[in-house]
Amino acid sequence: MTVWIGLFRGINVGGKNRLPMAELKGAIASLGFKNVRTYIQSGNVVFDSLDQTASSITQQIISLVEKQHGFRPQLILLTPDNLLDAIQSNPFPEAVSEPKTLHFFFLAEPAKTPNREAIDNAKKSTEHYQLTDAVFYLHAPDGIGRSKLAANVEKYLGVPVTARNYRTVDKVRAMLPG
Repeated sequence: MTVWIGLFRGINVGGKNRLPMAELKGAIASLGFKNVRTYIQSGNVVFDSLDQTASSITQQIISLVEKQHGFRPQLILLTPDNLLDAIQSNPFPEAVSEPKTLHFFFLAEPAKTPNREAIDNAKKSTEHYQLTDAVFYLHAPDGIGRSKLAANVEKYLGVPVTARNYRTVDKVRAMLPG
C-alpha cells in the first residue's frame, strides 16, 4: 500500500465549489482507496492505494468529483516523503511558533520561469519567501489576508499551486502512519 496526501484547491471557499468532507471521504473510498481520512473543510485528505500512479489517482478523483458535484477541482497529490521534505526544508523555522504566518504553496510542477521581479515588487518589507521545485514558502507575519504576494503567487510562478498554513501542514503530517 502507498499512502497519498491529496490537497484540493478552491473548494468550500465563499460558498463556491461545495464539497463536504464526509462526501469527499465516501467518494474516495468508493474508488477503492483505503483508510481515507480528512482534515478541515479546505480539502486535505490522506488515503492508501495499491499500485497506482499519482496522475491516475488524480484523474479518478477529479472525474468523480466532477460527476457528483458538477465542478473539476484542482488536486495536488503528495507522498509522505514529499510532505516531510517540505516541512524539513522550511527556510523559516522561527515562524513555526506562529503557524498562521507561515504558508506552504505546494506546486503542481516546478516553476521553470517564475517572475521574480513581480514577486519582489509585490512582497511587503515584512514578508520573506523562498522558492524550491516543490514549494513556495511565504512567511507573512502581518497576515496573509492583505498580502499582494500571497494573492498572486500562482500568477507569478506560472504553475498551479495550493496553499496551506503551517498549522494545517503539521496536522496533515500527524495523520500519516508511523
